[in-house]
Amino acid sequence: MPLNERSLIGQEVAGYYIEDIVGKGGMAVVYLALDPRLSRRVALKILNPVLSVDDRFRQRFILESRTVASIEHPNIIPIYEANADADGVLYIAMRYVDGLDLRRLIYDRGPLPIGQGNQIFAQVAAALDAAHAHDLIHRDVKPANILLADNHVYLTDFGITKHRSSISGLTQTDQFIGTPRYMSPEQINKEHIDGRCDQYALACVIYEALSARLPFQRENDIALLWAHLAETPTPLSQLRPELPPQIDAVMMRALAKAPEQRYASCTEFVTALRDAIGGNQPDPASGPHTSPPFVPRPSAGPHSGPHPVPHPGPTSGPHSGPQLASPFAQASASAQLSGPGPLTQPSTPSRRPGRIPIVAATLVAAVAALALVAMIIMNHRSETWSRYQTSSAAPLTFEYPGDWTVRTHQDLFAVVSPHATEFESLFVAGPGADWSAVSSIVADDPDSASGVYVQVSDTLDASGNSEQMKAKMEALLPGQVDVEKPVQDQAGTSPATRFDGALHDPATGTRLGFVSYVIDRRPKTMLVMYFCAKATCDDATQTRIRQSVQVS
Repeated sequence: MPLNERSLIGQEVAGYYIEDIVGKGGMAVVYLALDPRLSRRVALKILNPVLSVDDRFRQRFILESRTVASIEHPNIIPIYEANADADGVLYIAMRYVDGLDLRRLIYDRGPLPIGQGNQIFAQVAAALDAAHAHDLIHRDVKPANILLADNHVYLTDFGITKHRSSISGLTQTDQFIGTPRYMSPEQINKEHIDGRCDQYALACVIYEALSARLPFQRENDIALLWAHLAETPTPLSQLRPELPPQIDAVMMRALAKAPEQRYASCTEFVTALRDAIGGNQPDPASGPHTSPPFVPRPSAGPHSGPHPVPHPGPTSGPHSGPQLASPFAQASASAQLSGPGPLTQPSTPSRRPGRIPIVAATLVAAVAALALVAMIIMNHRSETWSRYQTSSAAPLTFEYPGDWTVRTHQDLFAVVSPHATEFESLFVAGPGADWSAVSSIVADDPDSASGVYVQVSDTLDASGNSEQMKAKMEALLPGQVDVEKPVQDQAGTSPATRFDGALHDPATGTRLGFVSYVIDRRPKTMLVMYFCAKATCDDATQTRIRQSVQVS
């Protein structure tokens, strides 16, 4: 099959109907295509036919693309299929993301606001660390491969990865795989590489995102490659004065010429970056013409809800604005203002001396009645239960308290909680999550820091032991995971393996306990996890939720 970019529009390739071009590079063209078998649109990446000539490359490309497809991580673009067509041309079908890439965002808006950058960097780092945990190295981390769908980040272009145990050159033609602007010194020298080469590239991306310029800008690729090998970039704090000088040391470590001088993981790097920046001061780059980053506030504040709101930084707590008292507290305050105090004051004699006390007493009774009604309504609401409706992200139904909120995040997972927005933001970020909003909830109102998290995965195993479950859950969930021994149980009428444990944030020490059930469902295993910040999560709420589960 000849690869003539636009000539394929309207044609069928490997069972996909090509509709338009959405991107292209030196090694591949990405098309918007229709998969008629499932009636869905996909991003179909077709590699340059010259690459399929290399048998070794072709075999490893298919094998490693399928390995990437098996990684369950919210920030890695889902791959549906990777193969060669009848003519031997390699292709990958993956989720089509209708949004900007980071390259376009930087080009359109310039340096990113700090809060928005922190959110993006954490999600990219989590995706890279998940790939590295599977011994896969991306090798081409760049802004064009970071897709932004509203508040969600996907790292894409995993189709030309390299297994850590692979030999150095990818092709018999000995060509580079990577982009010179973001290429690590060890890639340039064709030395042994590991995940730290992706960390170097991520540091180049972050440098560009925060300054709108590359760490090294040269007139030709030879000079650019030499700069990566031997030169030092201008400190970021000089290009963007509102950044503290501490950020320069973090960036220099991630951009170290020798891999062993860099951070142990990408998440460790972006965490150090976030800590250096501070995050407590308003971002000077944010303004009325900049789209606010999605940094949800704890629901105790006046801006609670599922809507993105401007936010000074990721560590702001729930007391950043005036607090609203409960209806009962407001009613009690009103009762005090109109209570017996005025009745003790001397009253002016009149022909109807009893009228004022009677009116005041009536008002007190009315306010008290309103407070009682409000309390009854609130109590009744907390006793009302709703039922989650099945979705592709969570193919089951279950009951949950009526004052909880549902957030189904695309087809990745579902979370139901009194603070669903904050927990959605936590879970979508994965291992590199910023816990500050959830930490505030746990500190201020631990009884409300609870909920249900549901995800399907083909990496979880209902028959696995606690060590295996710990490793797999840490690739899916935020923070560090402790898991107790498995216990055979049931979730509703479905047999399930129960794993009790806890999530910890190493940075803040915040802890969420959980009771989780792994259900062996085809084609993918399902995780149903009840979490809380109390001493034990094995409570009446957990029991009712578990008993109400009905797998679709």
